[in-house]
Amino acid sequence: MLLLGKWDNFELKNGNILETKTLIERLPKVQLHDHLDGGLRPQTIIELAEEYKYDKLPTKDPKVLSDWFFEGANKGNLKDYLRGFEHTIAVMQKREALERIAYEMLEDAKKDGVVYIETRFAPVFHTMEGLYYDEVLDAVITGLEKGKKDFGVGYGLILCGMRNIKDNLNIAELAVNFRNQGVVGFDLAGEEGGYPPKNHLESFNFIQRENFNITIHAGEAFGKESIWQALQFCGAHRVGHATRLTEDIYYDEDGNIVGMGDLAQYILDKRIPLEICLLSNVHTGAIDQLENHPFHDLFTQKFRVFLNTDDRLMSDTTLSKEYETAAKLWGLDINDIEKMTINAMKSAFIPYNERLKYIYEVIKPGFQEIKNELLVIK
Repeated sequence: MLLLGKWDNFELKNGNILETKTLIERLPKVQLHDHLDGGLRPQTIIELAEEYKYDKLPTKDPKVLSDWFFEGANKGNLKDYLRGFEHTIAVMQKREALERIAYEMLEDAKKDGVVYIETRFAPVFHTMEGLYYDEVLDAVITGLEKGKKDFGVGYGLILCGMRNIKDNLNIAELAVNFRNQGVVGFDLAGEEGGYPPKNHLESFNFIQRENFNITIHAGEAFGKESIWQALQFCGAHRVGHATRLTEDIYYDEDGNIVGMGDLAQYILDKRIPLEICLLSNVHTGAIDQLENHPFHDLFTQKFRVFLNTDDRLMSDTTLSKEYETAAKLWGLDINDIEKMTINAMKSAFIPYNERLKYIYEVIKPGFQEIKNELLVIK
């Protein structure tokens, strides 16, 4: 067993030394919870703001701007966390900008060792300067297709309806209309408190009738009831975050799991995928500190969990950083990361045969290649 969090460096059979960080970056990874508008490069924001005469940025220095986004998001509540999106969305109102940002997202994924990614965004936020929904989708998909061709990273696009908008049926219909052009699912995002998922049943019923895919943000800023509604009212196939699922798990005085309620047991038994985002859960206040995150308990209890970034810019993170963080905190080994990567690929919203192809032709061989390079695996 290769404990990635135990050592800073590993010796290879050729005598070279490989840092743990670099090792994890080289592992073929799968990302299913990424917000396109939460992962822009600071330099790109600055350049687009200048091009489109947007003058509300706090700075034109990329490093300072990156720090500004992180500091603004890291205040322990979801409302403050979401404020930074005012600036990213402001520079995502033109076809060329949307195409560029989608393209750069896949380039950044390639650099981080990601082989397949599902990114999501809310089209409603990108029509402020006259673009129609179809034009917004066409621009993003064009960028993704170019990125896939140039960097070899597979993708799926998820469209988000917003909880605070009364009617999201048009976005659900848009997702289905573009299902053969790269869109793979429909999501519900935004502030949870006061906006339960069952308020959007018309949209979810439509998606279900069309035999399409559903993931819902639930159990991040609101309790287990939000998760239950997402599953039992709205038919979610995956759950984003689900941090508050611990409200349905019972612990003894020493912190050991001694039982589960019906909801947790149902999620475990039905193998419902949970899109875990460690660092952003601290930044939004879903948990108070990483050490108290339920991820490791869920993983050891065999829930279908895997790690994700949520918002790379806001949380100053990458998928490799999420796995490195988990490895250091909970002593994950390379086989644990492989298992979660396969969990993620099994849970992707692309056809079954495509998922198998990634698992058996990309992920398993990629992990094995790196294992074969290491001098000692304990």
